[in-house]
Amino acid sequence: MQLRPVGPSQSLWDISTAWPVAIKDESYIAGKPTSGGSLITKDTIAETTTPINERVLAEGAIVHARTATPEFSCTGVTWSRTWGVTRNPWNLDKTPGGSSGGTAASLALGTCSLGTGSDIGGSIRIPASCCGVVGFKPSYGRNPDDTPFNLDFYCHTGPLARSVAYAILLQNIMCGPHPHDIASLRPKLTLPTEYEGIKGWRIALSMDLGSFELDEDVRRNTLAAADPFRSLGATVDEVEIGWGPEVLEAGITYLTHLFGGALSMELEEHGDQMTTYCRRFAEDSQSSTAQDFVHSLEVAGEAYIKLGPLLDRYDCLICPTNALPAVAADFDPSQDLLEINGTRVNAALGWVMTTPFNMMSRCPVVSVPSGFASNGVPTGLQIVAPTYRDEIAMEAAMAFESAAGRWYQNGQKPAGPFVCTGYCSQMISSHVFGSRS
Repeated sequence: MQLRPVGPSQSLWDISTAWPVAIKDESYIAGKPTSGGSLITKDTIAETTTPINERVLAEGAIVHARTATPEFSCTGVTWSRTWGVTRNPWNLDKTPGGSSGGTAASLALGTCSLGTGSDIGGSIRIPASCCGVVGFKPSYGRNPDDTPFNLDFYCHTGPLARSVAYAILLQNIMCGPHPHDIASLRPKLTLPTEYEGIKGWRIALSMDLGSFELDEDVRRNTLAAADPFRSLGATVDEVEIGWGPEVLEAGITYLTHLFGGALSMELEEHGDQMTTYCRRFAEDSQSSTAQDFVHSLEVAGEAYIKLGPLLDRYDCLICPTNALPAVAADFDPSQDLLEINGTRVNAALGWVMTTPFNMMSRCPVVSVPSGFASNGVPTGLQIVAPTYRDEIAMEAAMAFESAAGRWYQNGQKPAGPFVCTGYCSQMISSHVFGSRS
C-alpha cells in the first residue's frame, strides 16, 4: 500500500486510503481484549479506551491487529508465556527489541502501515532500532496516557512507522491535552511535515553517553551517520557528555522502585503465572527504599545539569539507540548473562542507550535507522532535542532520512515473506479482534 503524506490542514486519514494501524497489546480499546502479554490478564476485556487509541479510532483507522509485548511491557525483548517468542524479521535468531517489539516487527515485515508504542525505559526506541524503523518518544506530557502511569515522568506513548513523515502524521493525531490526563500538555503541538533544512546547525555526537560499552558495528554505523548531517551543511562535533555509570544505575533503581513495585502487588496471588523476568523485577522492588528512589531523582537532576548546557550550545545531540544491535530472541534478562566486547553489562538495560532519556523525559527523542550490523540486524541513531522542542528532533530526523535514504527504497527487505509461512504467529504475535492466533 502506498501511503501519501498530507498537508498540515488535512486529517491523517481520508476515505480514499485505508490505514491499517497495529495497536500494542498493552493499551485499551473498550470491549476488546488486552492481555499485556500476561497470563494474569489474558482474559481482560477493557472497559475504557486509552486516549491515543481513542484518537486513532476517531480518525477512521483500521485497527487490524494487536501487537505482542513482553509481560506487562517490563523488558527490552519480546517474549511471554501468553504469545511465545517474537522474532526479528531481519534475523530470526534475534529479538525485535521490546517492549513494543511486535509493532516494530510488524512494520518491518510490512503487515501494518503505522503502529503504536509506549516507552518507559526505551520501549519505542529499542525495537525501532532493532527492526530498522522510526520510533518517537515525545516530550513528557505531549501525548496523553492512562492513569496512574501518566503521572510517571519516565512514561511516554508514541508512534512507530517506516518513515519520519508517517511517524509525524501519527504523532499529530495522538498528541494534545486530554480531559482525563492532568499531565497532558497545552496547547496541542502540530508538527510540520516539511522543514527548511539544517544548514548551519551545530550537532553534538556522543558515542557512549560516557559509560556504555559499544559494539563495533554500532560504533561504525554511528560514526558514518554523522556524514549525512555534514552533507546538509551542519557541523557535527564529538563531545564528552560527562555522565558515568551512575546514570543508568539510577534509571534502573527508579524503574525497579515504581514499575517493579506496581508488579509486586501480583506476586502473592499470581507469582506462579509470571514470566521469570517479570517475577524477578517484582521481587527486586521489594528491597527498594524511599531513599533509593530519592537518590535516583538526585542523579537525574545532576545528569541534566550536564546535558542542559550542552543542548544550549548545540541544536541537538545524536548517539546510538542500542549499544548492541540485538540480543537473542529468547534472551532472559533475569537469568542470562550479557557481555559486550568481553565486558559484563546489565542484562536488562546495559545493551540499550535509551533509559537515560526517560530520565531526561522532557527531551524529545526520535530513533532512526543508521545501517545494518554484520548479522543483518539494523542499528539505530537517537536524535535528542532540547526540552519540549519536538519539532527540532523531527526536523533533524527528516533531514537525516532525506540524505541517508531508507532501506525499503534500496531494494532491501527482511526475511519476512517466508516467516509468514511458519513463524508469523510467533513473529508478530498479534491477535485480531474477537479471536486469538
